[in-house]
Amino acid sequence: MSARKIVTGLDIGTTKICTIIAEVASESNFEIIGIGFSPSKGLKKGVVVDIDKASNSIRESINKAQIMAGLEVDSAYIGIAGSHISSINNHGVVAVSGDKKEIKQNDIDRVMEAAQIISLPAEEEIIHVIPKEFIVDGYKGIKDPLGMSGVRLEVETHIVKGSSTSIQNLVKSVIRAGLEVDDIVLEPLASSKSVLTDDEKELGVILVDIGGGTTDIVVFHEGGIVATYVLPVGGNHVTHDIAIGLRTPISEAEKIKINHGTTKIADPEDEDYYIEVLSASGKDKREISRRLLTNVIEPRTKEMYEMINRQIYSAGPKDLTPAGVVLTGGASLLDGSALLAEDIFDLPVRLGKPEYVYGLSDVIDDPIYKSKDGKIPKAVFSTVIGLIEYGLEYGPNEVSNKKETTKRNEKEITKSFFNKVKKWFKDFF
Repeated sequence: MSARKIVTGLDIGTTKICTIIAEVASESNFEIIGIGFSPSKGLKKGVVVDIDKASNSIRESINKAQIMAGLEVDSAYIGIAGSHISSINNHGVVAVSGDKKEIKQNDIDRVMEAAQIISLPAEEEIIHVIPKEFIVDGYKGIKDPLGMSGVRLEVETHIVKGSSTSIQNLVKSVIRAGLEVDDIVLEPLASSKSVLTDDEKELGVILVDIGGGTTDIVVFHEGGIVATYVLPVGGNHVTHDIAIGLRTPISEAEKIKINHGTTKIADPEDEDYYIEVLSASGKDKREISRRLLTNVIEPRTKEMYEMINRQIYSAGPKDLTPAGVVLTGGASLLDGSALLAEDIFDLPVRLGKPEYVYGLSDVIDDPIYKSKDGKIPKAVFSTVIGLIEYGLEYGPNEVSNKKETTKRNEKEITKSFFNKVKKWFKDFF
């Protein structure tokens, strides 16, 4: 009997941590067998600020997923985001080696290495070097130059970089929670794998993944990534405004946002729509109109989308992205959010969600993650499903005995990440 092949994805967000355990059914299919949520502690704007609290939160999420799956896992693919992430574009050029002047893999490796020669502060590391196009003897737009003839090979790349300390602390938190790290993947790129179509990427599209503490943006054009951004704003800012405006605890404000929040400030239904709100003391309750709630939510959401729009505008003309904007992430689910975004971005907007989350999300008991229909929205799973897809493609693990697993240290994992994860991004061509 063959061993079961398992892939685990771990989305470590500012607001919540989500673990998904999937069993590989075939080379291109998987079945989700375990889901675990836990409140995120020890993180701020996607960055670990307390390793002990972060590892405890990660462990809680993992344990819940393992109980549902009925097995223990050794390792996971983890997402990385946070305000420390930034990106630049760079150019590399080399002479083609060999007498026949035929481009070989060695030439491609050399030109990619040449593109990585940039000035970096001591505390930063290059995370991804993503090729946008190759140029052979002046001819542009080449996707794969392997085997072509030429004397001069150039590459235009998109380089993502981040704080090496933040990366190491994230890895250390996962190790303390009891797992190895199979690989690290930039979260918005994982989300793009689960919610964008190949046609959208080729035509030109913008993915906006709105989390609790940060908003991640990836811009695609002609199948390649041309820009990535991380903004220090997210759904938590709306929650805090509700807590202050309605004088209610933050946990209560989050529930109110999920169950009653809307950005449609002129909605006629709000006239007779009243909401029961817990006082800041947690002892008394009172009723407020939904219109008052909307008056708190709409300005903050509009401000956030205007900030995103300015960042999108800096990436280039909007006619380069005719497929429009795809919103995903838990904070994108406010009623009327897509319509408000469409007005501000002046582009078509749709809500993106993975299609691989079936019945298991309905059985999670914790009400804080559920919408008013009693289910957890699929958009909440965008990043973690993208991590599963990455793991499915690059090395699903057989279930093994945890005691027999030799864990790598943080330095080895980080080095492996920098060297190995770049292979994935050839898929964006």
